[in-house]
Amino acid sequence: MFPATGAPAAEQAPAPAEDGNTLMNLSEKLDKIACYARNENKSYPWGNLFIGDSRLGMQSDSDEQLIIHLSFQEFVRVKSIKFTEWNRGANPDMNPVTVHIHINRNNLGFEDVEDVDPAQSITLTASNLQEIGDAIDLYYVKFQRVKSLTFFIEDNAGADVTAIGGLHIMGKTVATTNMNDFKKQG
Repeated sequence: MFPATGAPAAEQAPAPAEDGNTLMNLSEKLDKIACYARNENKSYPWGNLFIGDSRLGMQSDSDEQLIIHLSFQEFVRVKSIKFTEWNRGANPDMNPVTVHIHINRNNLGFEDVEDVDPAQSITLTASNLQEIGDAIDLYYVKFQRVKSLTFFIEDNAGADVTAIGGLHIMGKTVATTNMNDFKKQG
């Protein structure tokens, strides 16, 4: 169809993507195939962190250290994180204490995780880990364009293994261009 000028009508380009405007639970945006954990107890794997039942959470296997790598389907802005205690606090010695958070680092293992500077390190207390406790705000500037998070749990409150009841990651999506929205010209 030709408009009044006689030239072919131009196809409308897709609207630009918008940044997410509301905070959301970013676990919905995880690329579960690309996520993994090192030193996890196979009976209590990383996927249990997002079930919502602290009795089914995650445990380390051979010692207190854990590496949890979470990859997202798209870039996100991470505002805060919230670890919750294992089994509603039944074993407080198993609670994680020192957590180092790395951004956009793939394949970190125990042999090299201590050689890489984290984006942020946090020290968790018993009150941080309670279900009713507040989430921990992250450094705003450093967590603006996140494709993956790697958590290195360095130690716990004294037990042989570490246990985590749940994990909530709050943030927003980042505007990106979906190339599938464009139509081939010509």
